[in-house]
Amino acid sequence: MKELAGRLTALDPDAGAAVRVIAYFDRLAESRAGLEALVRGAAVLAGVPARLVDAERRVHVRVEADGTRRDTDLPPDPAWPSAPLAPGGAPALWLERAEAAPSVVDAVILERAVGAVRLVLDRTRGRAPVDDPALVETVLDATAPEPARLHAARRLGLDITAPARALAPRDGRPRIVPARTDAGPPAGRLGVGPAVPVLDLPGSWEAARTALRFTAEGTAQDPGQRVVHAEELGGVALLADLVAPGAEPPPDVRDLEAAAAAAPWLLSTLHAVASTASLRAAAAEINVHHSTLQDRLTHAEHLLGWPVRTPQGRLRLQLALTMRHLALP
Repeated sequence: MKELAGRLTALDPDAGAAVRVIAYFDRLAESRAGLEALVRGAAVLAGVPARLVDAERRVHVRVEADGTRRDTDLPPDPAWPSAPLAPGGAPALWLERAEAAPSVVDAVILERAVGAVRLVLDRTRGRAPVDDPALVETVLDATAPEPARLHAARRLGLDITAPARALAPRDGRPRIVPARTDAGPPAGRLGVGPAVPVLDLPGSWEAARTALRFTAEGTAQDPGQRVVHAEELGGVALLADLVAPGAEPPPDVRDLEAAAAAAPWLLSTLHAVASTASLRAAAAEINVHHSTLQDRLTHAEHLLGWPVRTPQGRLRLQLALTMRHLALP
């Protein structure tokens, strides 16, 4: 093959380079090279960074032209030369070259690299659904043996050397996503667990379920965040152990519910006051005049029986609104 490449190079440099590319990836395939080695080969041969993304199997590998792995969250440029893993599929391997049209050598690199990548993926990760309920349940089960959890994680396409996080939707099955993946806009309320090693995902799942209890519908009658990250709760998460769902709510929550029944605007108004930096910001949040907000707060304080415009009263209000979410069944 080397002699053939040399002869072809004398006649046509591109043809000679293409033969060398074919031989290079044939050697990698014969040695059963992994995904990173294949992407590295594409990057080094092309002289530009190469990137492999298989969303179905949650594979993200990016290698610089010097062979250094350096992943990124930035999306690929559609103008880069690319190739799908399957005919007619979405692009999966990119060469980060500024020119819109690939050269002959680029085309051969992409074709041989995706062929080798496809074999590795089918051999090592299969095509198990990334949200297979039984596999997800196994990964999130702290009582399951570690080998079983690792096997399930691999079947889900998770990189067991990289952190991941558990997601707890209000309406839907548990999910697991790589730490670098954005949870995206949810269809409903969502608790997001911390990023942890794969074997620690049961703890992330418990934290996500706790975070879910702090979410709200985001409506006038149930104002609040629809997505809550467990890491952002801090010590507030301890309240979840003190207020049981569906149990008799604390007195301040009962006062809040009684006041809301008498004034439909009350919950959204008080949430704006509790979650913004100033009363003027709160007025802008709910689109009322500053004087209107003052009148509403005077009425709210009368209904509640405690001030909400003092530092102590504002803290009490924040706790009452939070405990209201936690008390819901």
